[in-house]
Amino acid sequence: MSSGDAAIIVVASVWAGMVNTIVGSGTLVTFPVLLALGYPPLTANVSNGLGLVPGSLTGSIGYRRELRGLRGRVVRLGVASVLGGLTGAVLLLWLPPDAFDAVVPVLVALAVVLVVIQPWVSRRMAARRPDGAPRTRVGPAVSAATYGTGVYGGYFGAAQGVLLLATLGLLIDDDLQRHNAVKNVLATLANLVSGIVFALVAPVSWPVVACVAGGSIVGGVIGSLVGRRLPPVVLRGVIVVVGVAALVQLLAR
Repeated sequence: MSSGDAAIIVVASVWAGMVNTIVGSGTLVTFPVLLALGYPPLTANVSNGLGLVPGSLTGSIGYRRELRGLRGRVVRLGVASVLGGLTGAVLLLWLPPDAFDAVVPVLVALAVVLVVIQPWVSRRMAARRPDGAPRTRVGPAVSAATYGTGVYGGYFGAAQGVLLLATLGLLIDDDLQRHNAVKNVLATLANLVSGIVFALVAPVSWPVVACVAGGSIVGGVIGSLVGRRLPPVVLRGVIVVVGVAALVQLLAR
């Protein structure tokens, strides 16, 4: 790896780490850069996934205040996310490379729609409940949805955060920033477990991992500082914009 290539990867990874912490979809920044620099798709995918884990971790630490009181939720959903990430990693190594190409854009488009309509749906569902109490319990539906996003995250991961925010917002009543904090933890877990699998059996470029990790750590810190200060309406708008951009890029592949 030349010094110029390393600099390009680090700069892209700072941006990816920031985007991952605020919304998700940082993979769509770094993955095309690695392909453009000549890395094979599988090597680029697994090296990128491993490298982004430290950035997701720093982003989660930056959101620690929003995580207060959510230990039970994080633990229950974390188990589902870990199992999903493990499943996705196995599928990536077992299935043909283009197996998910058809379904991924559909999932991202659905997530964007859910993010847009989630406040309206939540109000309608609350109005139909006799006691009007908020939904805070981690039931089978949200666990299954988290497992599904973990599978997707372990397989590829682009817009995993958008999918998580959509499902959390639709199935659990809470502040969007608290959902974002939980999203960061769940994405970190899914990417970590899949990254461990890849480190053992897949073609990993460790110089790429080091560059992506260094840049994403800085981006994760910046992302937590910026994202926590965004009003819910603005944050929701950012999620939609990033989701649409991810959809366009996925369809153009």
